[in-house]
Amino acid sequence: MSVTIYHNPRCSKSRATLALLSERGIEAEIIEYLQSPPSAEELDHILVMLGKLPEELMRSGEDEYKAYIAGKDLSRAEAIALMVAHPKLIERPIVVNGDKAAVGRPPEAVLDIL
Repeated sequence: MSVTIYHNPRCSKSRATLALLSERGIEAEIIEYLQSPPSAEELDHILVMLGKLPEELMRSGEDEYKAYIAGKDLSRAEAIALMVAHPKLIERPIVVNGDKAAVGRPPEAVLDIL
């Protein structure tokens, strides 16, 4: 099983999701997405796997959201480009397993794709 987690070690939900994977013996590839954000193509693919629109995967409480997104009518490509440029906007954690993905909020939500 090839599992990847887009992780923020400062986030309690992200740490709990990583612990959940570890407890089940799953050694996930850990991508600290704030340092290594996904490309626009990768993020678009993740959104497709999640069945979500870009705005559904955005953290609307972030200053970057208020500065660059709030009140604007952005195309999908524009929204994704902003998420890549400002990865704090991306909800976390995201776990990818093959062609399936889930957001670990709550952490147990990722169990459906394992």
